[in-house]
Amino acid sequence: MQAKVYLIPTVLYEGQTDCLPAYILPAIKECNVFFVENERTARRFLKLLSKEIIIDDYEWYNIKETTHELINSFKNKIAAKKTIGIMSEAGCPGIADPGQKFVQVAQEMNVVVKPLVGPNSILLALMASGLNGQQFQFLGYLPIEVGERIKSLQKLESESKQKNCTQIFIETPYRNNQLFEIIIKTCSPNTLVCVAVDLTAETEMIKTMTAQQWKKQKPELHKRPALFLIYAGS
Repeated sequence: MQAKVYLIPTVLYEGQTDCLPAYILPAIKECNVFFVENERTARRFLKLLSKEIIIDDYEWYNIKETTHELINSFKNKIAAKKTIGIMSEAGCPGIADPGQKFVQVAQEMNVVVKPLVGPNSILLALMASGLNGQQFQFLGYLPIEVGERIKSLQKLESESKQKNCTQIFIETPYRNNQLFEIIIKTCSPNTLVCVAVDLTAETEMIKTMTAQQWKKQKPELHKRPALFLIYAGS
């Protein structure tokens, strides 16, 4: 047998497993070892999928902080021909996630990498936004300092107009309201702004309006997982 690496998607919202395809469970059972962003979350996720899974039958490695020692452990498991599972804390591993570095190592070592289908907040938000899905980019977090944040938004808006692309970014949940205020004050009145919160949960909201329209209808976003999308193109 050769080593194999499964990229296993997890839920975006705890308990919401309806969005996961059935073929994830057999892949999990095939694994010998897991490299995960958050071991506690990953263990709880596996128990949620099946009470028959014996958690302690697997080897566990936390990869939130990628170290030289962890990379070597990963390489050793590949050399030992183990079947490895990589899991993010939420969503798809390798997408805005530290698992990407381990996938890169697997590719360098010519190992089979199997990405499995599952919920991804970036794609779900873009799909439902009505904004340009042909040209888009994900920026991660914007600068924290207000002045730099405003400059960054102005640059993103200008680039969106020039390149006809959708700009996607996130924020730490407890700073969502502050970011939203800056977005609607900084962006041109006709720039489209999409707010996507609590994706896959019963409280999910994905709404696109102009920056001007949002000023009259401000959602409460504090401590809710959220994505923000802006589009100033034609």
